[in-house]
Amino acid sequence: MHNLALALSAEGHQISGSDDRFEEPSRGRLEKAGLLPEKTGWFPDELSPSIDLVILGMHAKTDNPELQRAQELGLTIQSFPEYVAQRSVGKLRLVVAGSHGKTTITAMVMHVLRFHKLQFDYLVGSGVKGFDVMVRLTDDAPVVVIEGDEYLSSCLDLRPKFLHYSPQALVISGIAWDHANVFPTPERYKEAFHDLLASLHPGARVGYAEGDNELEALCNPFKETLHVRAYKPAEYVVEDGYGFLKTSLGKIPLLIFGQHNVENIAAARFLTAEAGIPKEDFYQAIASFPGADRRLERVRREGNCFVYRDFAHAPSKVRASVRAVREQHPKLFLTAILELHTFSSLRSDFLPQYRDALKLADRAVVFYQPGLAEERGLQAPSEVEMRTFFGREDLVVRTSSHEVIEESHEGQRKGVVLLMSSATFGGVSAEALWPIND
Repeated sequence: MHNLALALSAEGHQISGSDDRFEEPSRGRLEKAGLLPEKTGWFPDELSPSIDLVILGMHAKTDNPELQRAQELGLTIQSFPEYVAQRSVGKLRLVVAGSHGKTTITAMVMHVLRFHKLQFDYLVGSGVKGFDVMVRLTDDAPVVVIEGDEYLSSCLDLRPKFLHYSPQALVISGIAWDHANVFPTPERYKEAFHDLLASLHPGARVGYAEGDNELEALCNPFKETLHVRAYKPAEYVVEDGYGFLKTSLGKIPLLIFGQHNVENIAAARFLTAEAGIPKEDFYQAIASFPGADRRLERVRREGNCFVYRDFAHAPSKVRASVRAVREQHPKLFLTAILELHTFSSLRSDFLPQYRDALKLADRAVVFYQPGLAEERGLQAPSEVEMRTFFGREDLVVRTSSHEVIEESHEGQRKGVVLLMSSATFGGVSAEALWPIND
């Protein structure tokens, strides 16, 4: 939401907004742009008939006093994805959906298009190196690249966000049950992707990774109306600590690593082809892709000590990230530290999805805050239950931020540390996690 505010303000619109809390980096960025409200909270008297449009974030509740006031005044109210869809009419819409890899694939497509100086709009879920904001919407760009989130649109629109976008070209990276607070069963979660395919106009192009039997079964019923194709990732090799793609054009060096990123590259290739980028031009550009922020980002290297931080939190993402770092450093001691922070990851009926996700690490550490589980009406699992869920008798369970810092520092003394979290390990600063002060 704050990125949309920044983008619309830069476009010349008069923007105001509200929230019950502002955290970094949104606070600092809004303040710099002169958009940070003087006070936090809800002020319905600030709304007036002069407002042209209210854009509703997905966390606002139906009893929000500002929302209720907007409804009383008869103001036009749209959800975030509804507004993005409205601004994307008439453009070639390239959408990335799936349980994992969405941000990275979207960032790859953005990188390739910009590398070849093509004009495009975009919506991406995290920071991308070289881009000031995560949203760009203009009237003249012929292409828009959208990260298609399956989460709900708003309290007034309980449809998944991606149902608004109506892409001409879509990739689905994979389906692994997530957002258990919204999709209580794996079947309900899969239904959302079925509904996405059913919403596409005839002739739309859909891609998925070859060998993904679940996606093949999902897409097969739509082959009569949609152009469905399985794309095949290139062979990936690691030589002297560096990753390469083996392609018909020769070996392509990469700045990123891991088999999951090879599959992400194939997805990005599928979408950029729809935008008219030839294969040779795609590989020329992807060789310089630096990765999306906090996606297997290397934050320290000193001799045989490496520290990576990653946004991974869902089981499939954790499994892929651990595997990628293990393949990159097969002979070094690997400490994997995972924070369980999301609603789904603290549910006892969801936690078995993590089984063997940390299997390839030499030392596996799980951190969570018992108080956070209680705040969400959940029973915090015991250490014994955690070890059963993850399938490791030697799993180390930590519940204090200080212990996480110690685990990170000790792991660095032994070799490689992988820090995985969609949060901040209970408010720990990055500076505290990876430098060692012996």
